[in-house]
Amino acid sequence: MRVVRKLFAAPAMAWLDPEEFGPGPQVQSDDDLLDYVARTAETAYHPVGTCKMGSDPNAVVDERLRVRGIASLRVADASIMPTLTSGNTNAPAIMIGEKAARMVLEDAG
Repeated sequence: MRVVRKLFAAPAMAWLDPEEFGPGPQVQSDDDLLDYVARTAETAYHPVGTCKMGSDPNAVVDERLRVRGIASLRVADASIMPTLTSGNTNAPAIMIGEKAARMVLEDAG
């Protein structure tokens, strides 16, 4: 929040005439800023992709859901999806879990 405030205070942004509406310029302390976030933050979307699966340098897990660089750790949830699906993420997340269970059993055998 402090970074955003600094960005919008920059001369290059003056033409936008930015005005903070929440939490408001009077809120300055870390505790008050955190309190505002705790009271107002929410997500209207299904977050995915924080542990992206793939072979590129940004991928966190490989094609068998193994976390790169950490032995014996896998991620098996919607965070491995490289992009958001066009529908609800519930069914794909269940499928990822089912597939992960099979891979764990295969690799253990």
